[in-house]
Amino acid sequence: MAARWLGLRAAGLAQVLRAAGAGRAPARAVGRSVLGVISRPGRAWRPSRSGSSSAEATAAKAHDDAFLQWFLLLIPGTAFGLGTWQVQRRKWKLKLIAELESRIMAEPIPLPADPLELRNLEYRPVKVRGHFDHSKELYLMPRTMVDPAREARDAGRLSSTAESGAHVVTPFHCTDLGITILVNRGFVPRKKVNPETRLKGQIEGEVDLVGMVRLTETRKPFVPENNPERNHWHYRDLEAMARLTGAEPIFIDADFKSTVPGGPVGGQTRVTLRNEHLQYIITW
Repeated sequence: MAARWLGLRAAGLAQVLRAAGAGRAPARAVGRSVLGVISRPGRAWRPSRSGSSSAEATAAKAHDDAFLQWFLLLIPGTAFGLGTWQVQRRKWKLKLIAELESRIMAEPIPLPADPLELRNLEYRPVKVRGHFDHSKELYLMPRTMVDPAREARDAGRLSSTAESGAHVVTPFHCTDLGITILVNRGFVPRKKVNPETRLKGQIEGEVDLVGMVRLTETRKPFVPENNPERNHWHYRDLEAMARLTGAEPIFIDADFKSTVPGGPVGGQTRVTLRNEHLQYIITW
């Protein structure tokens, strides 16, 4: 009887323990919200941001598409504007070339004594009478002789066959004006730069000359500075040349007819006006 009574007590105690364990289980269960989202202790529930991100991405794409459309419209508009501008530039350049050709082919006029009058006369033929002062020669160098036939043959070549030398610039006293000007007598090869090697070409006495008016130059990029001490001039600085020789800042290129045996070759005025605007119009 005692053993049976102890067995019943043990079975009853086991049922009580199982009932107590079942009662604590809900307290340990993970709770869920009414929306079916797992709620964790100590962490607040927040709504999903996937809808907001999608709207922002759509807006950004629309902005990019609008920018691309405006950019594509800008390309033909810019090309049209550049083409129109080149048309105007070509008209201006053709007019300038026509005026220059007319000026070069005009009859020589007496040289004005006032340098200010020469500002609008570049490339205009003028005539003077007087004599040279060979003791004050200046040398524009390095230079090559103007030779259209040779230049046509050399076109497209990587190297030129032209001989290097200098332009001889000599003070010239104008007897009719009473002033001294500077005259580019023309080209001599390097071996003839020294006047002692060309005494036959050093004209003496009064002569009549025709030449083209040239204005002062500004130094271009990569062109060396003038060196008056060595008498090497790389560009026409009329004020500096005039101070050194005592002449007026007036400069002319003597024409080819001024050439004498043994002397510099005249007619060394190089006129180059590029006109590529038609090509630009086609490009744009």
